Amino acid sequence: MSSPSKNAAIIGAGPAGLMAAEVLAQGGAGVTVYDAMPSAGRKFLMAGRGGLNLTHSEPLPQFLARYREAMPHLKAAIEAFPPQALRDWSETLGQETFVGSSGRVFPKAFKASPLLRAWLRRLDSMGVKLALRHRWVGWDEQGRLRFETPDGSLVVEPRATVLALGGASWPRLGSDGTWTETLAALGVKISPLRPSNSGFTVAWSEIFRDRFEGQPLKGVALRFGAHTQRGEAVVTRTGIEGGAIYALSAELREAIMISGQAALHIALRPDLEQRELIARLSEPKGKQSLSNFLRKAVGLSPVSIGLLQEAAKASGASLASMSSADLAHLINAVPLELTGTAPIARAISTAGGISFDELDGEFMLKRLPGVFAAGEMLDWEAPTGGYLLQASFATGVAAGRGALKWLSES
Repeated sequence: MSSPSKNAAIIGAGPAGLMAAEVLAQGGAGVTVYDAMPSAGRKFLMAGRGGLNLTHSEPLPQFLARYREAMPHLKAAIEAFPPQALRDWSETLGQETFVGSSGRVFPKAFKASPLLRAWLRRLDSMGVKLALRHRWVGWDEQGRLRFETPDGSLVVEPRATVLALGGASWPRLGSDGTWTETLAALGVKISPLRPSNSGFTVAWSEIFRDRFEGQPLKGVALRFGAHTQRGEAVVTRTGIEGGAIYALSAELREAIMISGQAALHIALRPDLEQRELIARLSEPKGKQSLSNFLRKAVGLSPVSIGLLQEAAKASGASLASMSSADLAHLINAVPLELTGTAPIARAISTAGGISFDELDGEFMLKRLPGVFAAGEMLDWEAPTGGYLLQASFATGVAAGRGALKWLSES
């Protein structure tokens, strides 16, 4: 049984918050998880729609390097709850995992709902209470948590609080970033929230946009400065998105913030060397249209050919007038000017958040004793591939352990 001196409040029922709740409940604390949404884990369920990518199987040193400048701040938390621990935890909930061909780790069910249901059942059996439709609006003059609920205002006074409200992507699922104003008003340093793993805007011609919206560019290589990424991208009505774009999103976003645009180059056939491309393009075209010739000789899709035509028009040239050498060069270096980032509400994740300088080694806010923070509220970002969820789970564990230690010592 928990005692009043060991009561904890978790604000946010996503992976970080629920993991903190589990750690605290295991330690004997009385835990209530508050969330503004009508149900728990809404963004977690969304993440699992295309197959829940829990973590990644690559060696830990390479894994940690994915967090870039935030790596020193996340290292201890991830080492204490590494990818194998997350896989083991999933299996205790009856959800076995497997490693995909890319090294990514998925539950065998390939979705989030069975895992979340089992997890909520476990938390319920541990005495964790779930208070839904409770929107946190800060603290009152006595330092008590304030909530707006369907039944009116509510104040609670836990001995420890874990904030796990997420970033600002997909706000309709609960993470709207409004907490930044509450904490900033108390002097907490917060890096502005920015879209991460997001798409970008491109000034497509009307013809290209109407014809190729939603079409994938498969097996391409994207180059931005010294960075190259192979994979897939998708043409959207307003620009471009997809896995290969997301992997470069941090660098592209920062360039756009500085200069207002970013010059991306796309290799449509990165597996073909220039010499081979020129040889194929030098073959007699006969009576074929240029589009049919490019499709047969080089294996270009209609959207790839459309992209070449967009680039040619932008330079004031035409594909038909180009030499084989020039066309070969263009095929593997199609210039694309990105004019902005897609809205943060459409991004997969968020960059920015609470500065790590504001936290102690237990993930407690130095300005707010007894208040801890975890997950995407913190100032880190990572590529897709399991790194986002791994850090959310691991920081949830770390904040839960920190809160448990606070309860035992205060």
